[in-house]
Amino acid sequence: MVVQTNHTGADARGMGTEGMADFAGKKVIVVGGSAGMGRQSAATIIDNGGSAVIIGRSKARVDDTVADLKGRGGQAWGIAAELTDRAAVSDVQRALAESHGDATLLVNAAGFFIPKPFLDYDAQFYDSYMDLNYALFFLTQSVVKSMIANAAGGAIVYVGSMWAHQAIGLTPSSGYSMQKAGLHALTHNLAIELAEHKIRVNAVAPAVVKTPLYEGFVPKDEIDATLATFAPLHPLGRVGTPGDIADAITFLLSERADWITGAILNVDGGVMAGRN
Repeated sequence: MVVQTNHTGADARGMGTEGMADFAGKKVIVVGGSAGMGRQSAATIIDNGGSAVIIGRSKARVDDTVADLKGRGGQAWGIAAELTDRAAVSDVQRALAESHGDATLLVNAAGFFIPKPFLDYDAQFYDSYMDLNYALFFLTQSVVKSMIANAAGGAIVYVGSMWAHQAIGLTPSSGYSMQKAGLHALTHNLAIELAEHKIRVNAVAPAVVKTPLYEGFVPKDEIDATLATFAPLHPLGRVGTPGDIADAITFLLSERADWITGAILNVDGGVMAGRN
């Protein structure tokens, strides 16, 4: 089932802020936009003159996000859907084509992370990762069709992962790593295929970031303490924040990155550079 919400805020915004023109009049679709880095990316775009379509699993979180974006003075719409359900994905595709074909920006931030040893996987758990990539693949296809039909160009950013580059023994994540590595490969392929349509495609690859992603296997009241143990993994000495990743995402979406496509940008506190 897909549930849509629609809120329109005031048009008045501040003037003269550097970067305000980056997203003026532009609409972003954020898959996985009701929490963490996706939500922060939408907020940044709203704050800089754009509008946002939020797609998320929890209707309550989607509604809360849309209300927050409305409170920032922007236009926002919400779609609640279970993206591992292919029928729901089809419903979202139709909703996007019918109501949001004018979007020129897309962020694919949906994901989940549950460490599990390779030998403990069963087909259902494996499929949950691959079903998510099905959703991201075909939702991107729907948005791109509209971008091409409108001949307005566009920009797409996938949220990949450091785990797609290297394995961490403390967090056995073969399925998650496969899923994210697939998004890295898709980024490269779409960058080539869509360049002629002036559609840029990039990805960010975060390391450990404080987001609700970890609520799937860490009690909420223990997340801060648990993530703090991963701080030394990062040469810069701390885990990331949603804002760290959102800043990179919105840069790649903006005209400031007009000559960047096919990039996998490591936003990881230096993890991929090496070890102290």
